[in-house]
Amino acid sequence: MNQTRGLLATQGIAKAYGPVVALRSVDMTVRRGEIHALLGANGAGKSTLVKILAGVQPADAGEVFVDGRSVRFRTPADAINAGIATVFQDPALIPDLTVAQNLRLSRVDERELRTWLDRFGLGNLDMDALVRELPLETLRIVDLARAVARSPHVLLLDEITAALTADQAARVFDFLREWRAQGRSAVLITHRLAEVMRICDQATILRDGCNVAELVTAEVDEHQLVEAMLGAPVERMTQTVRDTARDTASSRRLGETTLEVRGLTDRHQVRNVSFAVRSGEILGLVALEGQGQDRLFDLLAGARQPVAGEIRVDGRPCHFRSPYDAVRRGVVLVPGDRLIALLPNQSVHHNLALPLFNHPRRWWRIPADERPRVQRAIERLSIDVRAASQVRRLSGGNQQKVVLGRWLVSGFRTLLCFDPTRGIDIQTKREIYALLREIAAQGAAIVLYTSELAEISLVCDRVLIMHDGRIVDEQDAASATESSLLKAAHGLEVVV
Repeated sequence: MNQTRGLLATQGIAKAYGPVVALRSVDMTVRRGEIHALLGANGAGKSTLVKILAGVQPADAGEVFVDGRSVRFRTPADAINAGIATVFQDPALIPDLTVAQNLRLSRVDERELRTWLDRFGLGNLDMDALVRELPLETLRIVDLARAVARSPHVLLLDEITAALTADQAARVFDFLREWRAQGRSAVLITHRLAEVMRICDQATILRDGCNVAELVTAEVDEHQLVEAMLGAPVERMTQTVRDTARDTASSRRLGETTLEVRGLTDRHQVRNVSFAVRSGEILGLVALEGQGQDRLFDLLAGARQPVAGEIRVDGRPCHFRSPYDAVRRGVVLVPGDRLIALLPNQSVHHNLALPLFNHPRRWWRIPADERPRVQRAIERLSIDVRAASQVRRLSGGNQQKVVLGRWLVSGFRTLLCFDPTRGIDIQTKREIYALLREIAAQGAAIVLYTSELAEISLVCDRVLIMHDGRIVDEQDAASATESSLLKAAHGLEVVV
């Protein structure tokens, strides 16, 4: 490999965490003025490579080159000084500090940062707001603005659009085109292959910790990318998954209403929301950023309390003073940020069994009669337990399986899923689709918010559209199109 051709390049990068080999040998070249996709299934080593390039972790072997010079990053500051800025998959902000306090710690010029926040549609952001009070999509944009304000030569973007709505993502793509035109480069990790075809010039494919292909995106299609990632020819998955979903839906029998909402209202973004979901049904929810969908799920899960309206479970009115009250009534949540649902330094088994530790005498001891249920959940979801001692060492897809599997162990009546496939690979997505359909077929009710409109017809029976805190439309999921969903999400009338 001629390393002098690349603005950023790696050669033979390897990294292991005890018995888990994350990277075996990775060669990648990112040229000046290029948007470069880094692709692979969950566990392929993408995020590990980004952490090495960002100076967060050292490589066990191999070299990194910047503008043809071999470099070694001992700290993130070394990478920043070399002209590399990173936006990680999870917000790199301290939750209990304000936005302004976090930025002061970062030593980023506030005027420059505000310029970029305005560019990305957050010009009115309250800098005195606590980070933990802000939605995930806002934190992602703050992280991006902070990275760009450093004026780097290379941006490393790990799933930057996974938590963003379509209009926010469009702003990011417009920015990246201008960034490329200035002769700067970016590495984009994404599981949304349409984004790769839309914005990227080259793609490096990782599989089992090695780079297996480097492709020019203009010369391939999405299906060839998937084949390279999975290592074998694959069928055109979308139609297969959709046909399976319809077959499953037709064989499902809807039962009684398990969860009903009447006139639910909070002090901020949820206004007079009413709907019902039945046993055996998967109800989708679509909304643009900031329309109240996250607040609505918090209300349903007991994390916030309404100022008006009513939640009914199995026909009986309920007042959830905490998530524990909701769980006791069989209403459980898979949150949009999987890290807040996990104990990262604890084992897979203890994370799966967490709902069982609801009494001091049982704290941290998995009852013997519950252990088989924990093991069945691991097997049912094919969770990778090679790093079983610490769940933080799992890939994002396996972490999400743990969050879902927890409720398979403890049981529930209604499952609230907030963007459960965000930032995971196509194979794991397909596994989660199948699991949700299986759960519904067994009699549970599911409410699913997704930022990927294509998922609606793959998984859901019907879909509600939320705009400005209200439910403004309902559509049959099988006949809903991205166009009809987007029009309703923007508050426009959909002509049938």
